[in-house]
Amino acid sequence: MADIETLKHIANRLRVYSIESTSAANSGHPTSCMSAAELVSVLFHHTMKYDVTKPRGANNDRFILSKGHAAPILYSAWYIAGHSGLSHDLLMQLRKFGCILEGHPTPRLDFVDVATGSLGQGLSVAAGMAYTGKHFDKADYRVYCMMGDGESAEGSVWEACSFAGHYKLNNLCAIFDVNRLGQSDPTALQHDTESYKMRLASFGWNAIVVDGHDIQAVINAFDNAKACTDRPTALIAKTFKGFAWDNAAEGISDLMGWHGKPLAAKGEEVLAKLKASTKMDAFVAPPKPSDSLSEADTSPVKLSSAPEYSLGDKVATRVAYGTALKKLGETSQRIVAMDGDTKNSTFAITFQKAFPERFIECFIAEQNLVGVGIGCGCRSRTIPFVSTFAAFFSRAYDQLRMGAISQANIKCCGSHAGVSIGEDGPSQMALEDLAMFRAIPTATVFYPTDAVSMERAVELSANKVGICFIRSSRPALPVIYPNDETFAIGKAKVVHKSDSDKVTVVGCGVTLYEALTAYEALKGEGINIRVVDIFTLKPIDVDTLKESVAASNNKIITVEDHYPEGGLGGAVAEALSEVANVVHRRLAVRGMPSSGPGSKLLEEHGISSSHIVSAVKEMA
Repeated sequence: MADIETLKHIANRLRVYSIESTSAANSGHPTSCMSAAELVSVLFHHTMKYDVTKPRGANNDRFILSKGHAAPILYSAWYIAGHSGLSHDLLMQLRKFGCILEGHPTPRLDFVDVATGSLGQGLSVAAGMAYTGKHFDKADYRVYCMMGDGESAEGSVWEACSFAGHYKLNNLCAIFDVNRLGQSDPTALQHDTESYKMRLASFGWNAIVVDGHDIQAVINAFDNAKACTDRPTALIAKTFKGFAWDNAAEGISDLMGWHGKPLAAKGEEVLAKLKASTKMDAFVAPPKPSDSLSEADTSPVKLSSAPEYSLGDKVATRVAYGTALKKLGETSQRIVAMDGDTKNSTFAITFQKAFPERFIECFIAEQNLVGVGIGCGCRSRTIPFVSTFAAFFSRAYDQLRMGAISQANIKCCGSHAGVSIGEDGPSQMALEDLAMFRAIPTATVFYPTDAVSMERAVELSANKVGICFIRSSRPALPVIYPNDETFAIGKAKVVHKSDSDKVTVVGCGVTLYEALTAYEALKGEGINIRVVDIFTLKPIDVDTLKESVAASNNKIITVEDHYPEGGLGGAVAEALSEVANVVHRRLAVRGMPSSGPGSKLLEEHGISSSHIVSAVKEMA
């Protein structure tokens, strides 16, 4: 057990390394590190149980530094704890090109689960980890999340607070480093810790106000959190930005103007005072975790049975999504699902009915929904499927963007896409979703057309590490593929072709059916077209597109239930950008749609079969 004086020396070591490394980098946030030093010292050398030789070990307690700009103290903490990949010399390379110690933490480091720095996101991820530990792993590891007081202004923080309070995640502890000062102004509540306490208590948390620089008080608070069995705990730690003991940081502590700045010449003075009073070899071995939990089984998962449809059956792909998810759940305990109170529309309800213990209702809080999903997927403990209306993923775009940096493994299914949903109107119509997900570097984007291809898309996504987006459709449309049809990521399907095709028409989802109707109409007039079902927009099947264009007079039409920017048309244009003399006509939703029957809206916005027929005739 660590004694108070040793923990105090470790806190000062954390300050010293944070100041030294940011000074060497000539950038960074030393004062945000200094306020948290006692909290981190106690966490890493008294409270948290972890094996420093296995930073992502299944049994370790988890720690998320949501205030990611304080990265130097995280790197220093693992260095002091004895991480074999860290050294004092490496700390002095902070923020330099080629150094793994970046300005904000990323999972390039084996002791970082998720990237942070876009403030307000860490607690949702921590809640997902805690839910996984309590309900899926049924393990004794705990989850700690340190936040800045400034980021508590983010609504996503309170979405996470509501979620954790509702599910009584007693294995979760949030630490609010209330150092009073933001970047350009004091925070809204400054040191009004009682207001923080009342707010958190109202969300069902065990809220504890503590002097964040009093090591014994911090130890007591963390012990209180462990003893609390019926709710999550929040430590509301009153601290001072730039704090050091014995006025070592006089002229810096609790003063504006130092955020995001190295201490420069002032830093030498502070370092001299700190080192004079600090045992720079102070160390306490972190408490060891249990060994009750096995590492994750990452073997491939598959559907419990092949699709079971008859050609021509009318099945909405959103229904097939639920069927496929249930089939995956039958073969793997790692499959979990969550939704934002739309499960009876996305058909995640099919999975919930079969496996209620592996389903999480996240309610109408999409930022938290995605954050929880990312947390559930950390350390490969689960394969999380997250569903809501495709349009509503736009609320969580920053979580998805950060998810890519976090190397997150999360599967998103967005339903109610495009004008084809009909009468609900434009607020419910996803017309930007494909562009949104295509822009995410690690994302794979599926747009299956029928029930068979949807089931296979779900199966493929489960085995594809990274962010996947599956776009599902509301209308019930005919099954066009046999049950034994094979599908692959990045491989399109040529549905119709001949030796005399005038134009290639590329569609997906509802517009593929419009293309098939156009095919029959044109065939009756002696005009042959090639019809391609793209299946995945990212990666896109460049070879099939090139072959099809070459076989159809270098003429191609794309038809999409999406705005023209960033969707199917854009993806195809990029794929063919180096092919000379291609004539490309793009049919897409242009202008703001309104309520009405889906078929009427397809016609109104120029993406119906009649518009395809007209476009082909103009080009042929």
